[in-house]
Amino acid sequence: MQKTIAVCLFLIACLLPLYGLDAQILTDSTAEKMLLYQRNNGGFPQPNGDPINYAKPISPSLKEKLLAEKGKLDATIDDQATTREIKGLALGYQKTQNPSYLKALEKGIQYLLDAQNEAGGWGQFYPDTNGYHKHITYNDNAMIDVMWVLKYASECSHNFEKIDKSLAKKAKISLEKGIQCILNTQYVQNGKLTAWCAQHDRKTLQPAKARMFELPSLSGNESVGIVRFLMAIENPSPAIKNAIQAAVAWLETVKIVGINTKEVVDATQPKGKDRIVVEDSKSTLWARFYDLSTNKPFFVGRNSIPKNTLAEIENERRVGYAYYGTWARDLLSKEYPAWLRKINK
Repeated sequence: MQKTIAVCLFLIACLLPLYGLDAQILTDSTAEKMLLYQRNNGGFPQPNGDPINYAKPISPSLKEKLLAEKGKLDATIDDQATTREIKGLALGYQKTQNPSYLKALEKGIQYLLDAQNEAGGWGQFYPDTNGYHKHITYNDNAMIDVMWVLKYASECSHNFEKIDKSLAKKAKISLEKGIQCILNTQYVQNGKLTAWCAQHDRKTLQPAKARMFELPSLSGNESVGIVRFLMAIENPSPAIKNAIQAAVAWLETVKIVGINTKEVVDATQPKGKDRIVVEDSKSTLWARFYDLSTNKPFFVGRNSIPKNTLAEIENERRVGYAYYGTWARDLLSKEYPAWLRKINK
């Protein structure tokens, strides 16, 4: 099917000039919707706190609403917002050569450049810097998603081949600042490099609190995405190599062997289900939150009081948030060994 579509698009592009028509009329339905959602500053919102569903049709009333909201300052990088759209516009342009998509793509990249703070990082929202929105945000890979986009833009790769070369140069400078921010925020525990918190203060660079259940800590989740990005850097500096090796060593140290989580039906609970911890000799997990001093896992609900076990926090958080995961499994068993072989050639 994809080959057929590609052939049709090619034939249309070839035939249009014969009829005096411009290839600019070629469109991509998803990219067209993205144009409507894009704010004037180049970023994209997350309406009602959820990622935009581009599979849904846009009614005339919704279109009118989106056009009226172009000036809103609610753009974010949370849950791949903005970075997903930038990549989508890049793909849309690659398929259609529609200059409107290239212009919007470049506008999105410029938004990311504008949103970078003095420390070299990105907050969850920009220009909104209220509350925890101002923190350097690794949570759910927000900043790392930005770093991947800037890497592609600086290399003019992954459908970013046609962006303005001066913008690509700016992306490279921004990327380097972002890498330095990652190195600067890696947490030092008793004189030893470890990993990263889900969010860091943009001034002190220290681990910071976000939502009530997201306390300053070392992350067994977000740290994995950071390491993966650092391993993708060609010709890594000694500092980058050191950061990777230290984080991997920490992840190896804090892995939890012999337990797993299980979803169970429980009519007595508000959501009719629960998540419990069970013994499992074949399982290896990592906690979302580790104490900054002791490296012990902890669990915290909406009252912001750390607990030693998952069972001690409220059901709503137990079933609604990932406190345990296999996040570092493939990194430690496959990806890191492959990276070592590559750099040691």
